[in-house]
Amino acid sequence: MSDERRGYVYGLVAYTMWGFFPIYFKMLRPSPPLEILAHRVLWSVVFIALVLGAMRNWRFLGRLLRTPRLLGGISLAAVLIGINWGTYIYAVNSSRVVETALGYFITPLVVVLLGVTVLRERLRALQWVAIGVGGLAVAILALDYGHLPYVALTLAASFGCYSLIKKRMSLPPAEGLFVESAVLALPALAFLTWLNVAGGTDGGAKFGQVSVTHTLLMIFSGVATAVPLLLFAGAANRVPLVGLGILQYIAPILQLAVGVLLYHEPMPLARLAGFGLVWIALIIFTVDGIRSARTAARNRAAAAALPVH
Repeated sequence: MSDERRGYVYGLVAYTMWGFFPIYFKMLRPSPPLEILAHRVLWSVVFIALVLGAMRNWRFLGRLLRTPRLLGGISLAAVLIGINWGTYIYAVNSSRVVETALGYFITPLVVVLLGVTVLRERLRALQWVAIGVGGLAVAILALDYGHLPYVALTLAASFGCYSLIKKRMSLPPAEGLFVESAVLALPALAFLTWLNVAGGTDGGAKFGQVSVTHTLLMIFSGVATAVPLLLFAGAANRVPLVGLGILQYIAPILQLAVGVLLYHEPMPLARLAGFGLVWIALIIFTVDGIRSARTAARNRAAAAALPVH
């Protein structure tokens, strides 16, 4: 198997796992979303620490501690991914799987918009068209829901900002996930301690109180978090950016199917129209990306063919 084909396999497995995450996180009920999030953070730290220990790769911590700006960036990234994870868990366990799918459908458009507003990037005409169609879709969905689809917008904005920060840093995926989870570990541990001691508003912690299967699934949430991220990293190093951009739609398509077909969440005509506009925007965005990549490849080939004087 070629290296690129192996990358596509890694990407396919990663996005398929993310697509079926709603089923996994619904299985963690009756634990409340914050308890699930706290355990997801803590077990992610444990699992990645074991991976890094097996690789004997801890030297990055010294560089991190010597670079306050990098440490600050990772801390901000940790807060954003914590918001993203928490919002996702809350939405899944509040029967809003369809809205999570919408969030990840519009994430690429949010990333492009952040590139314009933050990085001062210049968009091509078709990219502006895609963003305009996406904005119209959000307006139609807001009318359908009776309010802004805040779950979808929070997921898209938090992950878009997270991606922007990660783009400016140079930590490999395993090391990055370890540090981000470690930053969140202390508040997660404090919350779980309070939940066990004080009982909280929902009757206390459910971890270890429901069943052996529930306890094991909570522990395994760290593995479930880390494995697709590591597979994605393997895909990103082997697959062209355009191919990776197309693969990313697998997860929200599967999430939408899970929400509608498995959990029977409503999909009225207005909502379907809004999703249709989102898909049109993504088709425009993807076609523009493919055209741009082909033009850049032709230009590189032409430049390489020029005689050297």
